[in-house]
Amino acid sequence: MILNTVLVAIDNSELATQVLQVVGQFQLEPTAKVILVHVVSSGTSDFDAVVDRPHAQGDEIAYREVEKLLQSYQEKLPCQSELEIVSGEPAPEILRLAHIYKADLIAIGCRGLTGLKRILEGSVSAEVVAEAPCSVLVVRAR
Repeated sequence: MILNTVLVAIDNSELATQVLQVVGQFQLEPTAKVILVHVVSSGTSDFDAVVDRPHAQGDEIAYREVEKLLQSYQEKLPCQSELEIVSGEPAPEILRLAHIYKADLIAIGCRGLTGLKRILEGSVSAEVVAEAPCSVLVVRAR
């Protein structure tokens, strides 16, 4: 299977590093493209306005930190890459970007929530797997 476009959904947790390590084990062609996606949950403050227009002082700093983190991951990739920092609900945004970029694979982490916590917070990875237009690689937290 040739992977032309891999969409990697990451947050700023330890799990992001694990997801990128797994993606790094694929023999990606130099012509492949990796899209690093970070979704700022729309319920998390006024950060969503910053994604559209980064001018607010405190939120701009948070935006820059996310951008720097993604750029540090981007530097380690052996192929072309792009960054997408968007605001909204994580699963729908990941799916929307997968359609836009015509992704061949979505790589996403799974925190392994169980019981009530899973019911209340939902499982982004489960929703992405159920609705994805392509294959999905779910990396479990170690």
